[in-house]
Amino acid sequence: MSNKGEVEQKVAEFLLQIKAIKLQPGNPFTWASGWKSPIYCDNRITMSHPLIRTYIRQKLTELVQEEFGSVAVIAGVATAGIPQGVLVAQELGLPFIYVRSKAKEHGTGSLIEGGFSPGQRVVVVEDLISTGKSSLQAVAALRDAGCEVAGLVGIFNYGFTAASENFKSAKCPFFTLSNYNALVDYAQKHNFVVEEDLKLLRKWREDPEGWGEIIKDRI
Repeated sequence: MSNKGEVEQKVAEFLLQIKAIKLQPGNPFTWASGWKSPIYCDNRITMSHPLIRTYIRQKLTELVQEEFGSVAVIAGVATAGIPQGVLVAQELGLPFIYVRSKAKEHGTGSLIEGGFSPGQRVVVVEDLISTGKSSLQAVAALRDAGCEVAGLVGIFNYGFTAASENFKSAKCPFFTLSNYNALVDYAQKHNFVVEEDLKLLRKWREDPEGWGEIIKDRI
């Protein structure tokens, strides 16, 4: 992808601008895992903004082409990776499939929806990567079905060490348009956060699981 740093900053700008990402170090969010977090990301909101949606589609498509070359199928991860994956598949003129979080409990009991053939080279599209667990479940399902998974692309990555380790263990390269460090840099330069908030944001990046204990007396 050309001008990687420029794209990271532009996507960070868009996500903050439309509040797809919210930063609240003084009033943290609680994730499903129970972690306290100063950041909340909902990239589904990008779908409601045509210009931003188009930019992300184009840059994800470039990422697929530049990092993986020729592929046969694009696969989305349910649910938020599905619309992004459809847009990329449309841009590339490729078939699209998606992977459920769990198999259907009726009918064929499918885990993977859509038409594909074993041996086809697939790139997975995701919207957001935290630890990578759900993304890699989709990768494993595709591999179990006989697909050759070239790798994964996504919009945003929190930059957790656990994610890098998990993807490395799964032998699945991954690339995202933007990331937490780029976001915090942009937020600082354009006054989305004050200096005290910046310290809290950086501490969370260093220890996301233990951050709630660190800041509990401040909130």
